[in-house]
Amino acid sequence: MLSALLAGNTAVCQNPEQSPLTLTDVWNKAAVYNKQLQMQQLRVAGAQQQVKAAQDERLPEIKASGSYSRVSNLPMYEKGIFNTPTQFPVVHQSYSAGADAYLNVYNGGKTSREIMVKQTESELAAEQRNMTNAEIKYKAAAYYLDIYRYRMYEKVMLQDIRDREKELEEIRQLLKNGVVLKSDVLRAELKLSQQKMTLLEIRNSLIIANQRLNIMIGQPDSINNHLALDTLAMAAMPEKDYNSYLAEACEHAFAFKISEKETALSELRLKAVKSNILPKVGLFAEYSYAYPQILFYPYAISLYGLGQVGVKAGLPISALYQNRHKKEAAKIDLERQEIEHADTKDKVRQEVRAGYLRYTEALERIRVAQENILQAQENFRIVNNTYFNQLSLLTDLLDAETQLLQSRFDLTNAEVTAQLQYYQLLKATGNL
Repeated sequence: MLSALLAGNTAVCQNPEQSPLTLTDVWNKAAVYNKQLQMQQLRVAGAQQQVKAAQDERLPEIKASGSYSRVSNLPMYEKGIFNTPTQFPVVHQSYSAGADAYLNVYNGGKTSREIMVKQTESELAAEQRNMTNAEIKYKAAAYYLDIYRYRMYEKVMLQDIRDREKELEEIRQLLKNGVVLKSDVLRAELKLSQQKMTLLEIRNSLIIANQRLNIMIGQPDSINNHLALDTLAMAAMPEKDYNSYLAEACEHAFAFKISEKETALSELRLKAVKSNILPKVGLFAEYSYAYPQILFYPYAISLYGLGQVGVKAGLPISALYQNRHKKEAAKIDLERQEIEHADTKDKVRQEVRAGYLRYTEALERIRVAQENILQAQENFRIVNNTYFNQLSLLTDLLDAETQLLQSRFDLTNAEVTAQLQYYQLLKATGNL
């Protein structure tokens, strides 16, 4: 029965032609194929173009214009509109062509401030992309480690099934010799059947985990991923203390940096509102050709050219009373953003603290799990010897086997949990 169970899933779990997949490979593929990250990349690219567009506002405005028109007759109603008018001779066509330029000299610092706003928004988009990338890497690591978990479960369960089949044959031999009862054989067979069902559940979970990883990294569902390592290379106890990790988080944490950029944007918006009452100064120049000359007296039915240069200045007087509530609203928004920034700092500190404690706890859990395996192995050895020497019951042997199997599962689970907690700590400090 074991050979049939193995044959039914070998094609799903093995693919010798595929090279081992490292976690770095998974991260690189997820960065290419993940749609959320692609959208963030486009958002960053768009923000960078907006910075360049804001910088272009420093360049002079140049405009070319032209017009052509037909002019109607000009009747003069000297004796009233109900009397025949006198026809005044006019030129029936008019045209002009020219160009003008305007160079902003000073507009209350709005152009420079708008460039700073766009640069800050570009940096904010980059930090949001980095946060998305870290979240994708963490999720990919979870899927990757799920495959590791179920492959290790499968390995442990297969060995346990082999041992239980050998044990069943020995119990059947004891039954032939009249040493044990038929109930012992039935219980052993039931236990073996349950183990095979558990193996099937593990393999189905492995297929599901494999598909989730394939979807994330843009691979077909038919590809069976093989991990580069059979065991996890767990890190030792962290040398840095909580305060060191917290200092790193305050400098690199994505959520903290995003909140920082949003606060800077609120400050720039307040400055922009305050500048609404400042004067505007600019240089202008224009030159045009027109026909006929009816701009200055005496008029002339001929083409003429006219140019002028000068300075334009303006002061928005109405802004002195219209800007008051806008400024107060901007101040309130900045105050709200500062409180939100402080709240984000608290959340980052809490996340780092929890990540640090859970990681150290997970490493300790690995040590305990390793000790539990040794104790369970010794307990199984003792109970196994006493059972086959008719000094203990089969239920004691089955309990010892269950404890040994569970302790091996616990070790694998502890290793995976510790690795995930390590990545969670890196994500919280902005280093993933």
